[in-house]
Amino acid sequence: MALQHPIPKRLITIADLVVFVLVGAAIYGVVATGRLWREDFHPLTEIDLSVQALPLYVLYSAMRGLAAYALSLIFTFSVGYLAAKNKTAEKFILPLLDIGQSIPVLGFLPGLVLGLISIFPNTNMGLELAAIIMIFTSQTWNMAFSFYASLKSIPPDLYEASQMMGLSGWRKFWRLEVPYSAVNLAWNSIISIAGGWFFLSVCEAFTLGNKDFRLPGIGSYMAVAFNQGRTDAIIYGIVAMLALIILFDLILWHPLMSWVRRFQIEESLGLDPTEPLMLLFLKDSRIIRWLKNFYRRRRLLALEARLKKATAPETQSPLDAQVRAVKKQVPKILKAVLVIVLIFFSLILFDGIAKLFQTLIQIPGGTWAQLLGSASLTLLRVTGAVLLSAAWAVPFGIWLGLSPHRIRIAQPTIQILASFPAPMIFPLAISILDRLYVPFGISSMFLMVLGVQWYVLFNVLAGAMRISKELQDSLLLADASPIDRWKHLYLPSIFPALVPGLTAAAGGAWNASIVAEYISFKGTLHSTRGLGSEIGIAAANGEFATLAASLTLMVTIVVVLNRTLWASLYDLAEKRFRMDY
Repeated sequence: MALQHPIPKRLITIADLVVFVLVGAAIYGVVATGRLWREDFHPLTEIDLSVQALPLYVLYSAMRGLAAYALSLIFTFSVGYLAAKNKTAEKFILPLLDIGQSIPVLGFLPGLVLGLISIFPNTNMGLELAAIIMIFTSQTWNMAFSFYASLKSIPPDLYEASQMMGLSGWRKFWRLEVPYSAVNLAWNSIISIAGGWFFLSVCEAFTLGNKDFRLPGIGSYMAVAFNQGRTDAIIYGIVAMLALIILFDLILWHPLMSWVRRFQIEESLGLDPTEPLMLLFLKDSRIIRWLKNFYRRRRLLALEARLKKATAPETQSPLDAQVRAVKKQVPKILKAVLVIVLIFFSLILFDGIAKLFQTLIQIPGGTWAQLLGSASLTLLRVTGAVLLSAAWAVPFGIWLGLSPHRIRIAQPTIQILASFPAPMIFPLAISILDRLYVPFGISSMFLMVLGVQWYVLFNVLAGAMRISKELQDSLLLADASPIDRWKHLYLPSIFPALVPGLTAAAGGAWNASIVAEYISFKGTLHSTRGLGSEIGIAAANGEFATLAASLTLMVTIVVVLNRTLWASLYDLAEKRFRMDY
């Protein structure tokens, strides 16, 4: 008989203290953020570069990131579900998502900031909402596409099983569709949060025309430290950001990844089966144990009530009949509301497109020629960044993914490094490249690599972990050389996973161009000709017509590449390199 662990006799355990600290920090964060939102409007906050100010700045940025992630989840569940379930909506939503992920953060900046400040002219609420929504725009697209793809891939027999169980649409959503997509959604959540950290400095400190806007946070702290060339403050900020990422990994991502593995249909050898340290630690908390027991009792009481209702003689009162009649009308009402909302947003969209067209036709041909030349240079840098990322990520990812032992050791470190915002180490990279006499036009390409290489690595890892052990053993028995194994097994096997990684890296490189081609460090502006620098200069100078033209050109190039080059590679991966084990 297994020995039961005795309940600690101490009234408060160390785990209870950790729970108190975490809950207290969350409450304080909400209260402090609410106080910040209610303050009188002052767009140019004075940033304190002392190390004592960093904890509060980190807390503000963390709350903005979590608020943006909550919005991203709501958007993902609603828009992704609608696109997967309604073919008419799918035809409109997918192109809009494709366009949305092609627009860099600065593309949303003028409209959001000016519009929300006019709505909330007396408090900081408009500026705070603008920052959160800009972080949201750097997170949500990846999650929405992932959820949509997961819903489209649910096997029909699982839907048949849910119908046999009599699950309602709402219960089917939470019992089947969300659990089935949980693993992919969790991985994409980590990548999306990292995307939000990447543009944190742009979202918290920016220039719009002749006005400077700055919110207290780690992003604005780093922006001021860069401008003043404060190496000590930059180091403090990097350490603080790294601590925030590790804290998120310990209390959120690692436990979440462990929890969602229960929904994985096929177990992957590469995943770490050990229980997260935080969950093991909190099992000793009496507070958590009491909450779990309370939740279980409530579930049991609800189950008993449903069983009594099911076994009781069927009697229908007039009130029950009215309730059932109202419930039958709810889907029709929701559909009508949805149609009205779609019509409303369609009218806004068409009005915006008409105004954009009126703006673009007034731009002279010389400006368009200059923007096309800049776009061609950025295209070369994006291509180089993707190729450089693939050059090291493909062999390293395959080598790592083929060994469960190696990936268990490396996975936490890679996850933390991928979450770290690359712009925070741009000054260090620029200093090194300047000493090597590398022109900034080439240096900006290496800066792009720092941000987009992880898209390639994560997808290669996912493909390598799915390579069948039987196929590997068969090639070893056939005495195949290492070159033959790479040529006939490893590269063809990871190709279906590599294509979306390269696509995401290319899109990320286009967006990263706005911070890689136009950087201020030690009071000196580092810029090179390119579409990203054109966007940065136009936003800083308030040249909204040039900004609109630059964004339109970038979106057009990205969408055309997605529908031609990347669509062809997706088709090739599906028809020639798909391997079902």
